[in-house]
Amino acid sequence: MQLPRRTIAFALTALLAGGAVAAPGDAPASLEARVARLERVLDSSTLVNMLDQLNQLQQQVQVLQGQLDKQGHQLQAIEARQRDMYMDLDKRLQPLEAAARARPATPPAPAGGGVPAPQMPVPATAPSPSTPPAVAPSTPVAAAPAQPEQKLYEQAFNLLKDGSYKQAIAAFQSQLKSYPSGSYADNAYYWTGESYYVMRDFPAALASFQKVLSAFPNSPKALGSMLKIGYIHYELKQWAAARQALEQLKSRAPGSREARLADARLQQMQREGH
Repeated sequence: MQLPRRTIAFALTALLAGGAVAAPGDAPASLEARVARLERVLDSSTLVNMLDQLNQLQQQVQVLQGQLDKQGHQLQAIEARQRDMYMDLDKRLQPLEAAARARPATPPAPAGGGVPAPQMPVPATAPSPSTPPAVAPSTPVAAAPAQPEQKLYEQAFNLLKDGSYKQAIAAFQSQLKSYPSGSYADNAYYWTGESYYVMRDFPAALASFQKVLSAFPNSPKALGSMLKIGYIHYELKQWAAARQALEQLKSRAPGSREARLADARLQQMQREGH
């Protein structure tokens, strides 16, 4: 917003009127005369250039502020898309993980590699020719009920999907308190870290992701935890730690999606001089 020269002139006039003392014998000039004199000074002095430069700087600051706001919104959108992608992947993996946990062990093959012939039951008495054999009614197989730990995990995960991050953290912590080494404990620690990460509570998020690696090193969430550990060190401007975590991820799982994301962040750090 540019300030009118006449406004500047009036302001300077007020300052001069408040602090100046008329010399003896000088007739006090009227306010309009002083304003006119100051306007002439402004028209011919460097104050005009200074005022123009100030206005230009103000405009540049406004442009930069707008760019920062735009980049902030873009970053939030990227984080939201990334979170949704992780959630969608986790939702797709949940049935597979549940099926793997519920699948019975395959019985061992008989010695010699042969396949045993099926044993046909021999009825105690032959059925009467006039009496049809009884047929047992078919009973539908009921789906296996969800385990208590799974119910707690799904409740917490639904809170996370709804954006209720604080409530989701409390729900995951309640699940972990009841099942600290349960089948869904690694997922609970991971999504607790994600919730803290979205809330930009980076120290708490870092502790959750590190718990995944220390307690569940072979978890499907291990690579994602390593990636987020590198991201958190980046956000905290801990460049050496960020580089070390991302390089370790690339060495552990080359060619994986997480490794590609780690490499992209390392290239970004190099461009930024970190």
